[in-house]
Amino acid sequence: MTATRSVLAAQATDFPRWFQDVIAKAELAENGPVRGTMVVRPYGYAIWELLQEAMNRRIKATGAVNAYFPLLIPESYLQREAEHVEGFSPELAVVTHAGGKELEEPAVIRPTSETVIGEYMAKWIQSYRDLPLLLNQWANVVRWELRPRLFLRTTEFLWQEGHTAHASAADARAYATKILHDVYRAVMVDVLAIPVVPGRKTRRERFAGAVNTMTLEAMTGDGKALQMGTSHELGQNFARAFDIGYLSREGRRELAWTTSWGSTTRLVGGLIMVHGDDNGLRVPPAVAPVQVVVLAVKDEAVGAARTIADELTAAGVRVSVDDRTDQPFGRRAVNWELKGVPLRVEVGPRDLAAGVATVVRRLRSTKSAVALTELTPTVVAALDADQAHLLAQATERQASRITEVATVDEAIEAAASGWARMPYDAIGEEGEDRLGESGVTVRCLQRPDGSLPVEDNEPGLTAYVARSY
Repeated sequence: MTATRSVLAAQATDFPRWFQDVIAKAELAENGPVRGTMVVRPYGYAIWELLQEAMNRRIKATGAVNAYFPLLIPESYLQREAEHVEGFSPELAVVTHAGGKELEEPAVIRPTSETVIGEYMAKWIQSYRDLPLLLNQWANVVRWELRPRLFLRTTEFLWQEGHTAHASAADARAYATKILHDVYRAVMVDVLAIPVVPGRKTRRERFAGAVNTMTLEAMTGDGKALQMGTSHELGQNFARAFDIGYLSREGRRELAWTTSWGSTTRLVGGLIMVHGDDNGLRVPPAVAPVQVVVLAVKDEAVGAARTIADELTAAGVRVSVDDRTDQPFGRRAVNWELKGVPLRVEVGPRDLAAGVATVVRRLRSTKSAVALTELTPTVVAALDADQAHLLAQATERQASRITEVATVDEAIEAAASGWARMPYDAIGEEGEDRLGESGVTVRCLQRPDGSLPVEDNEPGLTAYVARSY
């Protein structure tokens, strides 16, 4: 493998700096002109597009349909759900002037869309026959971040947000849970190759206006936690505020039960932080914009490189040909390594004379000569194997850095290098205060069998405790 440590900070020395270096050197994103905004470059956006496609397929498989709602929301809408507006108030961006005049009513740039979608759900739902109403939108939102970080916390970010209405609390809970497992967890594990811990958020970590927030937490390369996606039961809070009601089978006027759920471009940040190494990105084949790059070492190999690329493309592989033979080969190899392309196929005059190509597997740091006649099936098999390898590697690292503890003090100590797992009964609200003073939080709660609690105060719950991004 080609060493690229000279252009990146070392993970062990300065993980946050390494993260920023990778984003810059791999040409994923840059800071926008307004503080906290982000310009997503084509390579970074290509990863997001593949993620989006995988997520969208799974969302639609649950019965949800896509729609679009306005970026600007009347300020009065947010005021109608008091807990919601209180939770978002510090992050709101508000438009007070437009067209050279002061607006009669200020408009909030959406931080999330429960309120505006609730307004239209109330119009569209008349009877039980209109339920469930399952909506999703792909959009941007604005939350004024005090400490922005590319792909993790930016003032404006891209996401999908789902909003649904149901005839019963049980239906709403079942659907919110289905989204968590069948959509979010499936994408994170099967597509991003990132193992995640599902759980219920504590009361103080719950989404503003929700009665239950379910989360998926990933472990980053430096042992911290990263919230990857959340699904919320909203009870009847928003239905009451926006009069989202329906006529039941018995002819009674009832309030609906609603949910909301979202995942963002933070998933790209998670990919970087979970899989990257001191040589740059390592992109799972499922979301790699370029799964294989074919590098022609010299001019004499350009034709063969293009032929190889055509054969791989015909086999369904996403391929790029690097025929820039006027540039140093080592520099080209380093650039592709930084970008985390899963496989490099290097071909030069000597390779052709021997009837082979050199296959470099970025995700395993191996190099081997493969006969040209066997190249396509070998590459396809390697991509499948390397997707599984990344997941296995991340799963093993996560398991090795979770420490069983019994006290809050032990949890704080364990959180210096990984996660702690302990009885939630030994923490309580006072313990959460003590954790918070040390920059540590309860990331989520599980039952002993790993299933999700239905109530906050269930006895015998297990808490996952960590520092987080």
